[in-house]
Amino acid sequence: MNRRTFFRISAAATGGFLIAMYFDFPTSAQEAAPKIYPPDAFVHIKPNGEVVIMVNRVEVGQGTSTALPMILAEELDADWSKVIAEIAPAADVYRDPVVGMQMLGGSISIANSYQQYRELGARTRAMLIAAAADRWHVTPEQCRTANSVAYGPAGQKASYAELAEDATRRPIPEKVRLKDPSEFRLIGKPMRRLDGRAKSNGSQQFGIDLDFPGMKIALLARPPVFFGRVRRFDDSEARKIAGVADVFEIPLAKGKGSAVAVVADRFWAAKQARDRLIIDWDLSGVEHADTIELRKRFNELARTTGRIAATRGDAKAMEGIATDNRIVAEYDFPYLAHAPMEPLNITLRYDGDRAEAWTTSQVPDTQRQAMAEVLGLPADRVTYHIGFAGGAFGRRGTLDEHLEREVAAIARRMRGVPIKLIWTREDDVQGGYYRPMVAHRVEVGVGDDGMPSSWRHVVVGQGIVLGTPFESFYAKDGIEALLIEGTADTRYAIPNFHVSVHHPAVNVPVLSWRSVGYSHNTFVVETLIEELALRANVDPIAYRLKLLDPSAKRQRAVLTLLNEKSGWRNALPPNHACGIALSEYHETASACAADVSIEDGRPRIHRVSVTVACGLAVNPMTIENQFQGGLAFGVTQLMAKGAITLKDGRVEQRNLDGYTPPYIKDAPVAVDVHIVPSAEPPTAIGECPVPLIAPAVVNALARLTGKHYRSLPLVEL
Repeated sequence: MNRRTFFRISAAATGGFLIAMYFDFPTSAQEAAPKIYPPDAFVHIKPNGEVVIMVNRVEVGQGTSTALPMILAEELDADWSKVIAEIAPAADVYRDPVVGMQMLGGSISIANSYQQYRELGARTRAMLIAAAADRWHVTPEQCRTANSVAYGPAGQKASYAELAEDATRRPIPEKVRLKDPSEFRLIGKPMRRLDGRAKSNGSQQFGIDLDFPGMKIALLARPPVFFGRVRRFDDSEARKIAGVADVFEIPLAKGKGSAVAVVADRFWAAKQARDRLIIDWDLSGVEHADTIELRKRFNELARTTGRIAATRGDAKAMEGIATDNRIVAEYDFPYLAHAPMEPLNITLRYDGDRAEAWTTSQVPDTQRQAMAEVLGLPADRVTYHIGFAGGAFGRRGTLDEHLEREVAAIARRMRGVPIKLIWTREDDVQGGYYRPMVAHRVEVGVGDDGMPSSWRHVVVGQGIVLGTPFESFYAKDGIEALLIEGTADTRYAIPNFHVSVHHPAVNVPVLSWRSVGYSHNTFVVETLIEELALRANVDPIAYRLKLLDPSAKRQRAVLTLLNEKSGWRNALPPNHACGIALSEYHETASACAADVSIEDGRPRIHRVSVTVACGLAVNPMTIENQFQGGLAFGVTQLMAKGAITLKDGRVEQRNLDGYTPPYIKDAPVAVDVHIVPSAEPPTAIGECPVPLIAPAVVNALARLTGKHYRSLPLVEL
């Protein structure tokens, strides 16, 4: 990618050195890119020697606040023991250099900012060396650096802190030499997370921990059916609760219904007051979605051809295949909640001509703009602080900016008072924004060699981005790529291959769930591939290697490495079985083998071996952590109570007793992660493990029980 970089430098108010790097974005992002860049910073070398590195993404547990500083510190030759990471606020300078927006999603952080942060570090180092060379009257080529110290040819030395002020007056070099990977001392090494200690000892502050003088807590009473409206309400009993400041109606996001806001001194007062509200809801004109009816409707649509998403070979090849050589499989997947450990929250103070917000947004650009719109302010009058989040899994990346619009509507009425809006666990489980409910129907024609000769696949599910500003990025001709990723782009070389999609409109808010479409598509594809391997009596790894397109090098690499690292498959205890799964997520390939038995009517996952090809592994420890956590999260799909269901428009689950995430006993007992060595630029990690575990476990269960599991969650084995 051709792009020009330039810099702006300023001295910090407290002394030290600040440096910022800005990009002319690629053509696809030009319209979103700012024309005038504000002077902002990525690196601050403080007088005490600390190196503060700004991270242009929210930290939701994925480890970016360690990996990005590692990349910059590597080229800077910084003393890692003095590196501090800070989450950058919302600002144009912190936009992703590839997509042209400040955002977290799709595991783009390291892949998109790897070169950016390397150049930041290298240019900062070059300016420090230039300052040292001037001081010692030598050439920059005669100087070297290590651990935040510059050294001269005659034994001179100066710390970065000593050189910082002089460095601010140096011209910024247009070209710098980046290290050869053989010179790396940080990148590629397992490094403990910079935020690990604070999160372990409880000192890390999250958004929900904020407390300001005079701050009020706000809760919303939302309609029992999505997008219903308040006809009238009685708040007389609610106002009797001590500490209640106000009760009033507000519109929900973009005019889709309304709610009643309760504002009080403390959470418990707001909760008690909300419970005492008497609300007459107007639910006319909105669909009362029902899971049973939706499943029937989706399955009927799956038996018809939708909009063509991918096609190759003969579209009619399936018609001539005998019944004995044909597999017909219908799959059902439910709505899924995100259930991050920290419930949604946001704090906002509106003073009339400006506002200040504290949040954990995944998409600060659009979400800050939404707040400004509700408040009637220019976006640059809204200061947007981004903190650490206690999990997200996609939930903090809303496309209708409902959280921001809600708090802005409340703060506009409560001018001058800091307002913290909290979604309780019950609010979030019942309030929507789920992974879509999806149905699949696949017809597979099997050749005499046991390999699939034809594959006809229909996917039915709501679009996540359709009707939002992101539609132009992720949809084309009415087909949303996020729903079909992992099917239409499969690397299996099936001669006659056809995928079509239906996007039914349903009155249930949907949103990306960690790994998005791969979460259900990988399950469908990988359980069918395993079924075909069993039918052909071929080792499942060998079967996949034979079926893969020759160009699928990363897939072949992870399967080959998995075959090497999972030798335990050949010596399983009695009543154990191994299931295999392969997945690709945004150029990252991964594969796993799962050792499974059945205990008390539930799958018990004893061991999982994982292999991953993600280019250069910036921090192998983060990759291991992400796969351990991602596999556990992916088990959610299998849990007996791992579904959101609706009856007469109302969500039947209320809290974690009804929508139950995996417990420790449900997670894999042991996970070993093996990385395919590579010097290629890094690719995605955070979402990659989630799609693997469910099909791998189900493939093992199929070997144990002889059943084909087509519906999730697993209610009966």
